[in-house]
Amino acid sequence: MVIVMRRILAILCCLFAVASCDKHDPILPGTRTPIFDTDRVIIQNKVIEQIPESAHIVDNSDCPYTRDSDNVVWDGTRKIFSGFPTNNTVSAPVHPVCSGKYVYVGLSTGELVKINPKNRQIMWIADIYRASNMTGGASMVDIIAPVVPYGDSVYVGGLADAFCRVNASTGAKKWCVNIGVASPFAIAGDYAFVVGTDSNLYAVSLRDGAVFWRTDVESQTGATYVNGHITVGREVFNASDGKKILDK
Repeated sequence: MVIVMRRILAILCCLFAVASCDKHDPILPGTRTPIFDTDRVIIQNKVIEQIPESAHIVDNSDCPYTRDSDNVVWDGTRKIFSGFPTNNTVSAPVHPVCSGKYVYVGLSTGELVKINPKNRQIMWIADIYRASNMTGGASMVDIIAPVVPYGDSVYVGGLADAFCRVNASTGAKKWCVNIGVASPFAIAGDYAFVVGTDSNLYAVSLRDGAVFWRTDVESQTGATYVNGHITVGREVFNASDGKKILDK
């Protein structure tokens, strides 16, 4: 009887350990919470009725900070944040984004970090990946596309199948959509136009993360928005329904 009880206890301990691994980032400390309601993208097949007049522009030209390949953020020669290096990463330039007195930077370990560079205080760290990506689901979890502060939120996408709206004050995730992102995305009005790593262009509602439409693209270059048209490489699409207008 004692031996049986010991075996049951050992099994329960193993199950608890596995569950704990799912809630804890293996790289940075802290409790993690699920960020997806579903593992698949649900396409609404809706038309955007009110086309935005112009795109939101982020002027980051005066942001002096840099992030190196070891996830260290620098202000010239002064170190303001130290993350953890990883060998499993892509070779791509990553530029921190300044907004007010804070700096937002994506890491190759799949997190978005908000920093106060004046005192080097870490305001919050948000995971931008699915839990399964940290247990073998994805080989790379880098955040290389520029993050976009907009209103009271920050919009960010990473290679680990996540495009998210994050509360700028708290780091809490409002929603996340299962879209891998490697290139700059455009925000116009109440929508984000995102080129996924699956070679699709998505129209995502900023309000709740609903995907209005999806259309395939020839290249995984950044999306730009002008006068109701979205340009991806040589292709131009109608922002209302995603239909291709022409090839440049």
